[in-house]
Amino acid sequence: MADHLEATVTLPSDPASVSAARRYVAGVLADWGLPSDAEAADTVRLIVSELATNAVQHTFGQSPTFTVDVQLEREEELRIGVTDSHPRWPKRLPAAVQQDNGRGMVIIRWLAAECGGRLSVAPTADGGKTVWIALPWTAPVQSG
Repeated sequence: MADHLEATVTLPSDPASVSAARRYVAGVLADWGLPSDAEAADTVRLIVSELATNAVQHTFGQSPTFTVDVQLEREEELRIGVTDSHPRWPKRLPAAVQQDNGRGMVIIRWLAAECGGRLSVAPTADGGKTVWIALPWTAPVQSG
């Protein structure tokens, strides 16, 4: 098995792309050996949904596309990054009682930590950013 597997898709910054990103990542992970009914697969689908939603909603139309990168390193660590070209980095918003949004990054951070992973944000060369999650890989990798 290769030390590094990678898959990438670029989608329009449109609400319909959130489900497309989730299906794409689920398909890649299934190809790599993570059963779709595994708890880790559910967690990854939720994280991808939140990251893609952020890329669509919080770039205010200034990022026409977003890219989802899926990487598996040495069958040990799964990394998923969502990149957009908007310069504003995500930030934790104060949780108001009546607020019904703005908690996505808190949810993502908590889900990653619950799985033994972490969240990070990195700048891109074009002034945007990539929000990464890194999680331990829990499935035997399928040889393609």
